[in-house]
Amino acid sequence: MGPRSRAQLERKLAQRGCAPQVATEVLDRLQEVGLVDDVAFADHLVQSRRRTKGLAGAALLVELREKGVDPEVAHTAIGGLDPQTDRARAEALATRKLATMTGLDPQVQARRLASMLTRKGYGSGTVYAVVRDVIENAPEHQRD
Repeated sequence: MGPRSRAQLERKLAQRGCAPQVATEVLDRLQEVGLVDDVAFADHLVQSRRRTKGLAGAALLVELREKGVDPEVAHTAIGGLDPQTDRARAEALATRKLATMTGLDPQVQARRLASMLTRKGYGSGTVYAVVRDVIENAPEHQRD
């Protein structure tokens, strides 16, 4: 079992029939000794999801919220994300995806790329700029 937020642990203890007061005392003690740390959990999740799934800030906020992380902690965890790095990551994802769509109409490619990047949490400005640049620079769309 990997790292978990305090809220996830509270839910799991409740599912297992643990009394709420006992669960609170146990989790408070685990938090005191550093075994439950939502800040470290949020930082770990943000770095992990960016590396493995290429997620952007909006998608990361949703995932942290689903896992019960305090909104302030979640915003702090994604606050250090660099917009230039987000753009570069979006370009890399789109370029890799475009390579699997050779032969399709450019409008279909653009729609699919935009959908993929939007699902990963990139903002509309970044999505459309990246899609336009990636399709324009694709070897199959270059004119001699």
